Amino acid sequence: MSVELNSPHIPVAIIGAGPVGVTAALLLAGRGVRSIVLERHQDVYPLPRALVVDDEGRRILQAAGVGEAFAGMVRPGNGLRLLDARHRVMAEFRRGEQGPHGYPQTSMFEQPELERLLRSELARRPECELRGGVEVTGIGPDTGGPVRVTYRDDGGEHHLFADAVLGCDGANGLTREAIGAVWEDLRFEERWTVIDVRTTADVRCWEGVDQVCDPARPATFMRISEDRYRWEFRLRDGQESVRELVAPWLPPSHEGDFEVVRERAYTFRARIADRWRNGRVFLLGDAAHLTPPFIGQGLCSGLRDAYNLTWKLARTLQQGCDERLL
Repeated sequence: MSVELNSPHIPVAIIGAGPVGVTAALLLAGRGVRSIVLERHQDVYPLPRALVVDDEGRRILQAAGVGEAFAGMVRPGNGLRLLDARHRVMAEFRRGEQGPHGYPQTSMFEQPELERLLRSELARRPECELRGGVEVTGIGPDTGGPVRVTYRDDGGEHHLFADAVLGCDGANGLTREAIGAVWEDLRFEERWTVIDVRTTADVRCWEGVDQVCDPARPATFMRISEDRYRWEFRLRDGQESVRELVAPWLPPSHEGDFEVVRERAYTFRARIADRWRNGRVFLLGDAAHLTPPFIGQGLCSGLRDAYNLTWKLARTLQQGCDERLL
C-alpha cells in the first residue's frame, strides 16, 4: 500500500518502527485496517537490545503473522536463578517448555533479527507502508476529526491526516508531550553497563538467566545464542575492564576468541505516563511506561499494548463501536 504525500486521510498512523510499532501495524493489517509507519531511521538498529520474550509475547507475534519464522531464530530458556555474591544458588524459578499460550515460557532471541523479520512481513502486506528516514515534527491539534501528523524528509515538510495515531516512538519520542502526558516516577533509577560478547569459550551457564544478588555489584547474565552472551552490571566508582567483570564466568586460562559486540552504559528507570491517550492519539510501549530490563518485560509489555489496542481500534474504526472501548 502506498500513501500519497499530503494524503487527506489514512486510518492509522504509527510513529516508530520498532517491534511494538511494526507489530501493531501487522495486527491492524490482519483485521483489514490500513496504516502507515513513520520511522526516523532507514534501517534496523544493528546491535542487540531486547533478548527475552515470554509465551504471551510469542502468541502475539504469531497473531502478527511471524510466529513460525520467529520460532526458527529463538531458543527456550530454563528460567531464572538468584545467586549470592559468590554465585551460589539461593533460589531457582523454572520456566516450562510450554506455557498456557502454547509456547515456551521464556525464549531467547536477538532483537535485530526480530525487527528484520517484522519489517519483511510488513513489506508483504498491502495494508501497510513503512516510510523510513522521516522525522515527525508535530501531532494535532485535536479538533475532534482526523489527527494531523506533520513530518519532514528530504523533500520537505508533509502532512498526513489519520483517524488514529499510535505513539510507538519510545521514551524520548514526541507523542507523549503532544498529548500533554508527563512521567510519574516510580523511584527506581540506577546506572548499569550492558555488555554483549561473542566467544566460543566454555562459559559457565545453566541455559537460563542468572541474577547475582550482590549488594556491592548486582549483575545479570544469560546466553543469547550459540556463541553470544550478555552481562549487565550496576556501575560503581572506579572502572573495571570487561574481562575483569566477566572473569567469574570464563575458564581461568581462556585466552582465545572474545569479541565485545557492544558495551554501553544505561540508566535503568521505572516510570509510567500519567495518561496513555488523548482523543485518538495513543501511547504504546516505552512511550507509555519504562521498566528496568529484568525478566524481559520491557518488550513484552509493549507487545501486549499493541495487541490490546489494535483489536479495539479495528472495531471502533470499522464497526462504529462505542469510543469507551478504547
